[in-house]
Amino acid sequence: MQTKRFQMFPWLVLINVCAGCAEPTTATRQSEPPTARILEQDTVATDVELKKLAANLPSSCNAAPDPKQAQYIIGYGSLMQDQSRQRSVPNAATAYPVMVKGYRRGWLAKGPGVGFDTTYLGTVPDQDGRFNAVLYHVSPDDIPAMDKREFFYCRLAVEPTGYTLLKPGTPTPQGQVWIYANKPDSVATANELHPIVQSYVDIFVSGCLEQEQRYALENFAEQCLATTSHWSTAWVNDRLYPRRPYIYQPKAGQIDKLLQEQLPDYFRKIHLESAN
Repeated sequence: MQTKRFQMFPWLVLINVCAGCAEPTTATRQSEPPTARILEQDTVATDVELKKLAANLPSSCNAAPDPKQAQYIIGYGSLMQDQSRQRSVPNAATAYPVMVKGYRRGWLAKGPGVGFDTTYLGTVPDQDGRFNAVLYHVSPDDIPAMDKREFFYCRLAVEPTGYTLLKPGTPTPQGQVWIYANKPDSVATANELHPIVQSYVDIFVSGCLEQEQRYALENFAEQCLATTSHWSTAWVNDRLYPRRPYIYQPKAGQIDKLLQEQLPDYFRKIHLESAN
């Protein structure tokens, strides 16, 4: 299996991608836009290898927070969206954009259910990894609620060198910063039984769009897609009444436009959830 390398945005890390897809023809390459295509990660990063990365987690999983220090969480999936984040921590209204270093984000978190389930965004230690996310303040009393929500992840401490604030003037966190990383037994890439689902993609991308618009961050949402690995054609559109999705997902048009531009090879293969 050959690995395809594409030219990403100049400010991004080059991502190796593609699994189970044919080598494009010269005509296809010439027709691709300069921003290129984000395809599925090559078999270089198999589930087994991802589990090995996840096994590098420190032993201090879900350490007790210091009640005397301010507490902060780095959110990189559904926690990027205001509404989703506040379902667990109602006071977590304000979040700031950050660039996380030393971790890889991807569709690599196996849902905890038995049988049919969903693949979620997760992260594993990777010294060359980086992705954009949000950082928000919580109280020490909020940590148990967050641990309950993210029960199949491991909450790890993040040193100040592990992230960079993306918006000038953002207050520097003074306290403990945490991120939820995958445990080895929760690592698995998407398949037909555990697909990527559009409702979760909507929450993730709408959170990225919120940050982009709130802080006037050019291409922040595109960067969310480009710094996320393991996209898959095992992708189900489970929106309610998808012919009029804006009733249930106000940002549906923006999300679909972004996905179509940045992930065309996957976008055109998304299939509707069947009632059968």
